[in-house]
Amino acid sequence: MSTLVLALLAGAVVGLALGALGGGGGVLAVPALIYLLGFTPVEAATASLVIVTVTSASALYGHARDGRVRWAAGVLFAAAGAGPAALTGALAAGVPRRLLTAGFALVAVLAALRMLRRTADGTADDGDSDGDD
Repeated sequence: MSTLVLALLAGAVVGLALGALGGGGGVLAVPALIYLLGFTPVEAATASLVIVTVTSASALYGHARDGRVRWAAGVLFAAAGAGPAALTGALAAGVPRRLLTAGFALVAVLAALRMLRRTADGTADDGDSDGDD
């Protein structure tokens, strides 16, 4: 299969995940870029930032229109992450590829486990913190 076809298929999967779930693009994009398209982990992380930014921005319109965007929290979260992301992005070039890939996988697994955790009463945690069920 050609690189162009692989890139288009992987991009479509990332777009579907971001559009449907509102997230997860980086978790899908980074492995696809590394294992399907031959990027290094640093290149994949950098490219995924562009991919997720553009794809998220296109999905944002519908979510904002439907009132599902918490603007203040989103801006605060982004502002708090910008500095550390820039710093670690610059430092990542000196980290061995295998270590970066293992670190990415560990973070993805921990995030997945956290998302699947059960609450004290045994029900799934749906992330709705306002208590209005």
